[in-house]
Amino acid sequence: MIRSSSAPRLSRPARRGGMMRGCLVAILALGVLALALGGCLAGTYNTIVTKEEAAAARLTEIDNQYQRRFDLIPQLVEVVKGASDFEQETIQAVTEARASVGRLQLPADAARDPAAVQRYLEAQEKLGGALSRLLVAVENYPALKATEAYRDLQAQVEGTENRLAVARRDYIDAVQDYNVAIKRFPGNLVASALRYGPMPQLAFEDKGRRERPAIDFSGEE
Repeated sequence: MIRSSSAPRLSRPARRGGMMRGCLVAILALGVLALALGGCLAGTYNTIVTKEEAAAARLTEIDNQYQRRFDLIPQLVEVVKGASDFEQETIQAVTEARASVGRLQLPADAARDPAAVQRYLEAQEKLGGALSRLLVAVENYPALKATEAYRDLQAQVEGTENRLAVARRDYIDAVQDYNVAIKRFPGNLVASALRYGPMPQLAFEDKGRRERPAIDFSGEE
């Protein structure tokens, strides 16, 4: 009688060893996956934090330029007062607008308090409008306009306004960059878990800049 051949049966210790090796491989694979996922989430978190800090830094630069303008205005007002018949109403408007700005400070956590920042910007825009009207009024005083003191201060004010325009654009770009980062996967997961919300774009509408005349450094009428 011919006996059918069959595969040798593994002993119980051999089967147990095979199962342990299989479990070890699975555990190692899960560990590698967990490390990769953790690294990805950590990198995403760092990116979000970096972009948020970049937006906050851009807002601080805007505040620095506003402060520079704030510091220049008293000097400009003193020079303009040199014209005995200069419009006192215009000078008073600039002085009062500057006082209003002086009572407001950029919030410490400005990036997360857009309402407070908007109030701050509105006060700055009011000051910018009053300053613009003063510069327009000086056009009617050629002798004052031609003085070296006024020309120097006018150049500094205009330079500050130009830097403000650049700082505003940089801030808008930084906020957009941050908002995109927390909407894309896996940034949306990290942002949702850690409560990182979108930053609203602020309204930078300085009406005074549109009214400001071109600078004439020639000193001619």
